[in-house]
Amino acid sequence: MTDDALVLALDGFEGPIDLLLTLSREHKIDITKISILALAEQYLTFINRARELKLEIAADYLVMAAWLAYLKSRLLLPVQGDDEDGEDPAELAARLAFQLQRLEAMQNSAQVLLDRPRLGQDFFPRGMPEKVKINTITTWNATLFDLLKAYGNVKQRADISTLRITPTALYSMDQAVQRLRSILGNIPEWSTLEQYLPPDLGDPLVRRSAMAATFAATLELVREGLLDVQQSAVFAPIMIRKAPLQRLPEGGYAPAAANDAAGDGAIIDIDDDLDDLDDLDGPDELDDPDKLDDEPLLKDED
Repeated sequence: MTDDALVLALDGFEGPIDLLLTLSREHKIDITKISILALAEQYLTFINRARELKLEIAADYLVMAAWLAYLKSRLLLPVQGDDEDGEDPAELAARLAFQLQRLEAMQNSAQVLLDRPRLGQDFFPRGMPEKVKINTITTWNATLFDLLKAYGNVKQRADISTLRITPTALYSMDQAVQRLRSILGNIPEWSTLEQYLPPDLGDPLVRRSAMAATFAATLELVREGLLDVQQSAVFAPIMIRKAPLQRLPEGGYAPAAANDAAGDGAIIDIDDDLDDLDDLDGPDELDDPDKLDDEPLLKDED
């Protein structure tokens, strides 16, 4: 007899509950002499004592105890007229036994399934890596010099910036020509060329380019007969004025020719002046006296 069997000690019977049920079905024991109250108390005591018992075993014992209570109630209670056609206790017992057999078969099948090898626990598919935990221990062998060198490399990469050279906005000859044309009517009698430079030229390089472009624009307007220019000596201030108008034979007025007399008998050799500008490499050479001819830009007539 196993330890998990429910053994009863009742008046008129002592033994396991399944034996009592079998004897009751076969009418080999008088269950009217068995106390159902004592049976229920012993069953509850057994359940409280065996809390870790499997649930299906406790359920089996509960069914057996309920069946015994039902058999005794059928024997003790008088049979009513409507219950004469009721089911026979033997048939009920057979049906209950069949249900218990089905329950046992299902439990056995479930146990067979649980006992089978499980994928990932008892066997593994091909190519499945094993769950191996890798413990990595990092050991540092760097010196103070290595740390400082690494820190310097990181700082150097962070401080690297792209060099962007902003082009200088130099003053072009087209701008100078447009500016002189726009103020052509406001030029008084003989004024210096520097007075007509653009304002706010803070950068010396931009100022030199504006001076060279304005001088070239002045020569261009002199070629067109719109301006007169003169210079008294080498490196003297360049003077300009608006060219006087000449009366045309067919009527009307037009600017005087570029080779007319200007001021104190001074005339301009425009072609030579433009050739001198072509020989210069850039606006910086306008400030270099060695790059210019010894003769003045303006020649006095004999």
